[in-house]
Amino acid sequence: MAKFKSKILNGSDLAGFITQRQLQQVRRLMVTPKLAIVQTKDDLVIDLYVRLKQAYGEDIGVAVESHMVNQTKALDLITELNDDADTHGIIIQLPLEDVSETERIINAVDVSKDVDALAEGTLFTSATATAISWLLAGYNIELKGKQIAVVGQGLLVGGPLSDLLEASGLDVVRCDRSTENLEEVIKSSEIIISGTGSPGLIKSDWVQPHSVMVDAGTSSDSGGVVGDLEPRVRERNDLIITPEKGGVGPLTVCALFENVIEAATRQTESA
Repeated sequence: MAKFKSKILNGSDLAGFITQRQLQQVRRLMVTPKLAIVQTKDDLVIDLYVRLKQAYGEDIGVAVESHMVNQTKALDLITELNDDADTHGIIIQLPLEDVSETERIINAVDVSKDVDALAEGTLFTSATATAISWLLAGYNIELKGKQIAVVGQGLLVGGPLSDLLEASGLDVVRCDRSTENLEEVIKSSEIIISGTGSPGLIKSDWVQPHSVMVDAGTSSDSGGVVGDLEPRVRERNDLIITPEKGGVGPLTVCALFENVIEAATRQTESA
């Protein structure tokens, strides 16, 4: 029997192909797509993702404007951006300074510009959910007939991803803070996707050999950005796993800009 070899699910490699395609799409548009980022909280992880989006937009010819605003003025700013014909996509960079207002603020974004797919009635698909589906498909990971544990049910990762997978008829086990038997669920799952932002949550002895492990969690720890896996998980050579950097993140940025390009295309076609 052939020895199992670990496989790295490298989103950066796949992202290169998508970037080139999007660059050509933008060049064919009659307008310059514009993304507006509304940020109310100064945070290491948030600032990192804003910079990544600005750099990616520059690479493919999409204008990216970042607006740091006091949360009391966020709704007024969103109204202005909704009414601005030159702004095609709007994202609310989460978490907000006051998280209790999250639902009200994200639902203020016009659904035709809600490229993060968070508002009720959105016309788009979640960027992170799309990114993870691209990643698994790009590496020919078979999902049918497998138990898939999605750890964390937040707005950006776990919730929309679980919806997307379930809509395809797949066997999904949703896990959140109320899950009492998380260890047992992970041990019985062939595919584990985690997006909680809790460093070290997933222990090595929970993950069975030959499992697929997608770490989509991000949080700041000791001045750096870390995922949900304890370090021992990455020391193993019997898993199909995302790297510490360059896994889901690069594809999430691609998927977000896919939505921006789609929004700009729709506006051009309806003009």
